[in-house]
Amino acid sequence: MLKRNMLLAALSLIAGLTAVPTQATEAVHAHRQPSAVPDTGRVIVKFRSNASVLSSGRASAQSAASGASGLQVASQMSARLGITLTNGRALSERVQVLKSSSLGSAALAKRLAQDSEVEWAVVDGRRFITSVTAPNDPLYPDNISSALNSVTAGQWYLRAPTATYVAAIDGPGAWAKTTGSNVMVAVLDTGIRPEHPDLAGKIVAGYDFISDAAVANDGDGRDNNPTDPGDWVSDADAATSAFSGCTVESSSWHGTQVAGIIGASSDNGLGMASVAPGVSILPVRVLGKCGGYDSDIIDGMRWAAGLSVPGVATNTHPAKVLNMSLGATGNCSVAYQEAVSDVTAAGAVVVAAAGNESVAVGAPANCSGVIAVGAVGHVGTKAGYSSLGSSVALSAPGGNCGGGGALCAYSILSTTNDGSTTAGASTYSDGGNYAVGTSFAAPMVSGTAALMLSLDSSLSPASVKALLQSSTRAFPTSGGSAGIATCQAPSGTTEQDECYCTTSTCGAGMLDASAALTAVAALTPPTASFTLSAASVMAGTSVTLDGSASSGQNGASIASYSWALTSGSSLASFAGSTTGSTATLVANASGTVTVTLTVTDTRGISTSVSQTLTVTADGSSSGGGPLALWWQCGLLALGLLLRRRAA
Repeated sequence: MLKRNMLLAALSLIAGLTAVPTQATEAVHAHRQPSAVPDTGRVIVKFRSNASVLSSGRASAQSAASGASGLQVASQMSARLGITLTNGRALSERVQVLKSSSLGSAALAKRLAQDSEVEWAVVDGRRFITSVTAPNDPLYPDNISSALNSVTAGQWYLRAPTATYVAAIDGPGAWAKTTGSNVMVAVLDTGIRPEHPDLAGKIVAGYDFISDAAVANDGDGRDNNPTDPGDWVSDADAATSAFSGCTVESSSWHGTQVAGIIGASSDNGLGMASVAPGVSILPVRVLGKCGGYDSDIIDGMRWAAGLSVPGVATNTHPAKVLNMSLGATGNCSVAYQEAVSDVTAAGAVVVAAAGNESVAVGAPANCSGVIAVGAVGHVGTKAGYSSLGSSVALSAPGGNCGGGGALCAYSILSTTNDGSTTAGASTYSDGGNYAVGTSFAAPMVSGTAALMLSLDSSLSPASVKALLQSSTRAFPTSGGSAGIATCQAPSGTTEQDECYCTTSTCGAGMLDASAALTAVAALTPPTASFTLSAASVMAGTSVTLDGSASSGQNGASIASYSWALTSGSSLASFAGSTTGSTATLVANASGTVTVTLTVTDTRGISTSVSQTLTVTADGSSSGGGPLALWWQCGLLALGLLLRRRAA
């Protein structure tokens, strides 16, 4: 994102500037990661389940006078490696942050990974800001009152698409179906300013996961107060070892802006509208001065989804959607991938900004299971700053300035604060105090996902992603700045400015909130069915299960099959694969067995069906064995013989 204060805008006017940069040169305006940050030797380590240091490390934590919570193995690993280590946070029973003042993070990770007791070790890096009827909110339309004339296009991105606003997401069409209810959206960010009037009544109790007091900037470490104290970095800060290389800048109030896009109160005659005004916002503070550490972000992800985090009470109101408008270049680490997999398995959708580096998508957006969101400008071309590539799931408006005036014409408007360091008055971003970046494209997708879940709470994370992608609008092939080309696959550090998107560079298409909800409302799950070669068999007999008659609906087809024994698992077992359209079951002992087939279609929608199999000692449904059958036959023959003699 980018936040420019009103003084800067005024100075630009005084200097005689008559236009802001065109979209094709906006890469420099979006908030980007610093070129260099302090490397204090921080590594996230996961130990093997049989590691000897685990038992002694837990004992160390229990006896520590400091009240450390969870695993504390610095002394044990110091002795093993011959280097001095200090304890950081424990992320789970087998995962901990370890620090070194003598080695950089990459070197420390390499040393630790070579130890036989370590399963993996990754750098604890930093992530950064990536910055029915029309509602009656005064900032929504064009040409608003003179008191607010620094906004030129209002909330153009929420309206129905037009020839001017090609990338608009059609909020009115979506709100005709639902404005959201009973859905919690977690905003993993800089925290929030809860006093903003357009967020009143929308915020639930969150948590501050920043463990480094200097980064936290609020006088303490982790606590249950996610209020944003400001994340400014001064010249004096940048001269210290803690923030050397960090970008000198004013406070961003980034989390407050992201929260407003997702769920600010709407149609209340005040301020702005939002994508999903009926949802609740869970603030999870993970970014402070000069970003935030991966270990804090990972803990925040897990807590937001209702999973356990050492030393922190379990979240009693888990989020169904996690918005992560943060990131940095580089591949998804195993630490992030495990966290994403755990969170999505818990049923939470993870949405992340693609990044503002104009190169390949960074982490955590490039992790498997994440909905990575790229940014497009108002005409639908790739925003100059947006990262791109095959990891992008879809794109949404991220803001762009355009030419022809001193103000940023197509900024993303949202709730913010006018304080340059500590908090001042509640206000809104606008054409002078403007905001652009994939940071603001991601919450549009998060808000839409929340609306979808309010219509159908049973949707899985995979289903939400599939429906978002299948309901997108196609990227335009004209209308952009003069001379721009088609976007190409990212290569190394070569940046790509504004370009015409393709499905391999900017995702499936442009977000269409109304079409996504239409897809949910019209959703017909696949039909699951299967036959058994016999409904009653003798122990030791094989039964063939055939689910090939299962079918997809609404043009979808069956993508996967999963067979399971949902009762009587001790009485039978599968022989061979359980993921094909057919399966073989071997009956082992008499009793009743329930077999369940789950099919998932190409949209990610699943349906299950079950049948019962009876296993008998001899294969008959009436019971008895071979002797009983011979006895019955003998009695019948004797009866016939007696009748003949009597005759």
